[in-house]
Amino acid sequence: MTRYFLSRLRLAVITILGVSLIVFVTSRMSGDVTLLLLPQDASQAEIAAMQHQLGLDAPYYVQYYKFLVNVAHGDFGESLRYREPALGLIMSRLPATLELAFSAFILSTVVGLLLGILSARMRSSWLDYFSRIFSITAQSMPSFWVGIMLILVFAVELHWLPTSGAQGVQYLVLPVVTLALVPIASTLRITRSAMLETLDADYVKFLRVKGLHEQFIVWKHALRNALVPVIAISGLTLGFLIGGTVIVESVFAWPGLGNLMVESIFTRDYPVIQAGVSVTSIFLILLNLAVDLLFGVIDPRVRFG
Repeated sequence: MTRYFLSRLRLAVITILGVSLIVFVTSRMSGDVTLLLLPQDASQAEIAAMQHQLGLDAPYYVQYYKFLVNVAHGDFGESLRYREPALGLIMSRLPATLELAFSAFILSTVVGLLLGILSARMRSSWLDYFSRIFSITAQSMPSFWVGIMLILVFAVELHWLPTSGAQGVQYLVLPVVTLALVPIASTLRITRSAMLETLDADYVKFLRVKGLHEQFIVWKHALRNALVPVIAISGLTLGFLIGGTVIVESVFAWPGLGNLMVESIFTRDYPVIQAGVSVTSIFLILLNLAVDLLFGVIDPRVRFG
């Protein structure tokens, strides 16, 4: 198990370094931030002075080396727009994003599992057909369109829920449903497929021959094996949800990390972009590492392989 953990940890470190390099280069390829900070009639000397002040006149490899050294000391630099530590801005917005993502994750896991189990248990029934159609339809709809439609129906027409903001539980409903729709469909599809395969297995047929109740077989024996692929993709699902908050937060004006990142990209706020992507990447990579370890505990063939 230790060897398995160390191999996954090594890959995690390499991935984090690769992501930091990509973000560092691409953020600077978006344009010169000094052109946004200075007046339009600024002279070339003023632009050069600002670039020197921000350290942007040095070669990329020198800037990247300084960036890694500072990050090793927990310093991602100062926001060019807010004049505050970039890491502090990210950490102040991160709880709102995690609240949205984890709420959607819980909803998608519970609903997807239940629909997947019932769909497999009631094969070829109306519920099975409905679940399959819902799965295809939900994965085909873009989240920004779903969010706008939910706002028009439940906020504008019915006046049941607020359109935007984050001032209570009722403000969480529409963005969570919007964000959870695609993961519900994915979890439903994977659970249904795994349950159908498990229910047709020889050991399940043997349990039926022994006279055990079908509900006991489904929930006690079949579900445990069917959960293995669901757990395997749980890290990817949560990563998708955290990444998907960028669009959902923009639609519902949710004061999270996604909104901050969109603003920072438009204003070329390099320190905030680098800090946001780095923190999110580290969080997701550690999350996937934990899922890998959990999967290795559940299925010994993974870690021994």
